[in-house]
Amino acid sequence: MALTPGALTYTADSYDLNRVGYIGAAQTPTYKDQIVLSRVAPKPTAVFSGVQRYSWKFVQTVNLTGALTPTADAIFEVNVSLPVGVSAGAITNLTDAFQAQVAEADFDTFMATTKITY
Repeated sequence: MALTPGALTYTADSYDLNRVGYIGAAQTPTYKDQIVLSRVAPKPTAVFSGVQRYSWKFVQTVNLTGALTPTADAIFEVNVSLPVGVSAGAITNLTDAFQAQVAEADFDTFMATTKITY
């Protein structure tokens, strides 16, 4: 199976229990171009059904300017925790709201300047 975020294609490369690593076209022995998907099963208790945890991690080696090293890994990671029993509709609404927030110019400003007050 391949992932195709935007115009990019990532191919499944490594498999582990509850974890799959994907590599992109720019992946080399010295440059990373990876997506890692993982999940953690719920751990219910006597009074709570638990939460499902998911992670989508994007890692790409980038060239640096004015730094002590010429390259380093840039990492974007989304961690999600959903209570057992949440409806598909609620998941869609939450996903849509999150995507809208990340698409905002304020998100770019936050990433570029670490500004947290608006």
